Amino acid sequence: MRITFYGAAQTVTGSKYLLEVGDFKLLLDCGMHQGKRDVANELNEHFPINADKVDAVILSHAHADHCGMLPVLVREGFKGKIYCTAATADIAKFILEDAANIQEHDAFYFNKHLPEGHKPIVPLYSHQDVKKVGGHFEPVPYFRLSGQWTQLNPNIRFKFYDAGHILGSAVTLLEITEAGQTKRLVFTGDLGRHFLPILRDPEFVQEPAEMLITEATYGGRAHKPVADLEGELKTIITQAVVQKSKIIVPAFSLGRTQELLYVLHKMLDAKQIPALPIFVDSPLSQKITRVFNTYTNDFDEQFWEDFGEKGEKAFFFDGLTSTASIEESKSINDKLGPYMVIAGSGMCEGGRILHHLKNNIDNPNNILLITGYQAEGTLGRKLIEGITPVNIFGLPHHVKAKIIVLNELSAHADQKDLLNYVAHIEGLKKVFLVHTELPQATAFKGLVSAAHPNIEVNIPEFREEFDV
Repeated sequence: MRITFYGAAQTVTGSKYLLEVGDFKLLLDCGMHQGKRDVANELNEHFPINADKVDAVILSHAHADHCGMLPVLVREGFKGKIYCTAATADIAKFILEDAANIQEHDAFYFNKHLPEGHKPIVPLYSHQDVKKVGGHFEPVPYFRLSGQWTQLNPNIRFKFYDAGHILGSAVTLLEITEAGQTKRLVFTGDLGRHFLPILRDPEFVQEPAEMLITEATYGGRAHKPVADLEGELKTIITQAVVQKSKIIVPAFSLGRTQELLYVLHKMLDAKQIPALPIFVDSPLSQKITRVFNTYTNDFDEQFWEDFGEKGEKAFFFDGLTSTASIEESKSINDKLGPYMVIAGSGMCEGGRILHHLKNNIDNPNNILLITGYQAEGTLGRKLIEGITPVNIFGLPHHVKAKIIVLNELSAHADQKDLLNYVAHIEGLKKVFLVHTELPQATAFKGLVSAAHPNIEVNIPEFREEFDV
């Protein structure tokens, strides 16, 4: 059995791991590289896997850095099934359509301003490519609901545990028989945290396993307790209302936006914060929120206590406006504070958030509220690092707005969560740390090695192969 790491190796995006068992080739995730645009584009344009040789895909969840290259895989000859939860399949279709939109828009913009003699930019994939992916999805329920394994071939079967990262996210337990020996491999995808709003907590794998491929995004850090979030939001929003500030919130359309709406709804109902206009300026977020509303049975007990049993809509409340058209989006910037606007993209690399930043970050009375991970090289990372000026739409903008980082809502397990997850897997012999920058991976490797000296811990490089 061989594992080759074709992405998210000593970096956080582009998850792609090829598992070869005899002649059978299984791809774990098929993600897009994100971050600094020119670097990401270069990596995405050179798809590293022979798509027509891949027999099946297991998709952990629907974030673009895990599913965003599926249209390329299918276009280049993949004919097998993409196994994932039903929620992941439903959400991935919207994520991929949005990615195609962005690529077409970017190509049009750059080609319009292309110097004479330069080769035109071609979108990575089209809407037609995205449509072809849909026929490959094979929804698989969590094992707690079905009680059944899914057979890939006579020698490989798997089951899903709830990863608690985003709606539909799954940890995969693979059982592989080769040369008369049976081994188990756990693939976390992205692992969530306990006590986050909306979703069930991550489930621990119940069986022993020899190998683990785990994300380690925050392997060297500890998050603030989720319980601290409401107090911090109360301070920020109360002060903003008094000072008539605009609160600009870059947020991922999948997961973070819904969590913010849930918490704000609870706080407004409890009169913990003063009322203010709140805008969700993201058509993609609105589509995904509708998917959330169809999968409430996947939500935790706290959701049912807060909203479900009362028949209330968790993601809608008085004072909330969802904007659809570009004209509606632009009109927000004409309004006086106080207000809050939640928009994508979460790392400030594209989308409507750029227009809100362009119009508001030069005002010291405004607040930029960062609630999610900012990859190296992104505009979001530059902002939290205090760099000024920053380029937006090719022009320099001096950053004078107050920047506040809240990591209580991070959907990624922190150092303590990850260590706990490793400790719960019996019989573990090899661990591969992925979806992480090298300093975080190195810190976490040291902790695992100290706590479990008999476990071999690896930090794979891009394209590195392991025979296991």
